[in-house]
Amino acid sequence: MNTALERLIAESLAMEQQAAKDAGALGFMARAMTLATMPHRRPQGTIFARKNGNFTMSMAATVPGISLPYGTIPRLLLSWVCTEAVRTQEPDLILGDSMSAFMRDLGMVPTGGRWGSIPRLKNQTKRLFSCAVSATYEDAEKTILQGHRIADKAVLWWDNNPDQTGLWNSAVSLSEAFFREVVDHPIPVDLRALKALRQSPLALDAYVWLTYRMSYLNRRTEIPWAALRLQFGSEYGRVRDFKSAFLKALLKVELVYSDVRLDVGKNGLVLNPSPTHILPRG
Repeated sequence: MNTALERLIAESLAMEQQAAKDAGALGFMARAMTLATMPHRRPQGTIFARKNGNFTMSMAATVPGISLPYGTIPRLLLSWVCTEAVRTQEPDLILGDSMSAFMRDLGMVPTGGRWGSIPRLKNQTKRLFSCAVSATYEDAEKTILQGHRIADKAVLWWDNNPDQTGLWNSAVSLSEAFFREVVDHPIPVDLRALKALRQSPLALDAYVWLTYRMSYLNRRTEIPWAALRLQFGSEYGRVRDFKSAFLKALLKVELVYSDVRLDVGKNGLVLNPSPTHILPRG
């Protein structure tokens, strides 16, 4: 059996034995980025958009020379930011005592070199905290527009020694609009599941969406593949290519979220009412 699959199975069994809250692994994500998702691969241009029915989420690069975030790192970083904002009820967040400790919180192992995790974290952190997010809801009766920066300010100290403590003190101040959206409408997730799925941005997106969707789903629902492609994989040229990739990602999700009940329908993915992976807060 492949090592990555063995690790995923082991982590999923550990999750089944202890609830996220009891394990100190209860986390949160932003609602807008649960309904529609960030780029999986390096995007072309400075604007990126995903669509989920009447809802559209778009991201814009706002600082010259800094492009849009993509891949797994900004997703893990966003989950940390949202979790800390809900936990502390404060928009000003300290990223940790040291870079290595912060990276462990994200489920990352600090490695240097051109393609190491440290330079990738630096790059994606700057991308995430400098971009702006816009959410639009439009139907026949109304149009609702909301836009904001994720962060008003970020101070990022990147020491060559990732284990050095005390002097790192990197911090981010969330914008008021983003902070209010996160603390007023937090989407619960199991941080252990995010770390287990960290090799696949598509699996991360599918997990967060499914545990949210199952929290209110009350009837069997089939979602067309074309609609799911707009929501999760608009960069896939053909619907059949997206379908193939999404089904592979769902196999990983089902390992960590074993109670989810999914079927492949004639025209799309069938969601059956299932226990949500994280119970609503009391």
